[in-house]
Amino acid sequence: MRVAVDISLYPLTEEFLTPIKDVIRRFKAHDSVDVETNAMSTQIRGEYDAVMNVLRAEMRETFEQVPKAVFAIRILNNPLSN
Repeated sequence: MRVAVDISLYPLTEEFLTPIKDVIRRFKAHDSVDVETNAMSTQIRGEYDAVMNVLRAEMRETFEQVPKAVFAIRILNNPLSN
């Protein structure tokens, strides 16, 4: 089953751009998912297990690097595109 995830990161630090750019770079390093970005969020598309594995790994990495952060996530099954 294919899914699409719309995810936004809100680092609760003064230097917020670096963690956002870092997590996007890490998402894009995974060949198992498609990643697109815009000014408000990042979209990750792919097979359910692949997307969830990427999210689990990269969210954990972010939480280990950034003392306080919020991820806002919406997940859609059976996306229309890709």
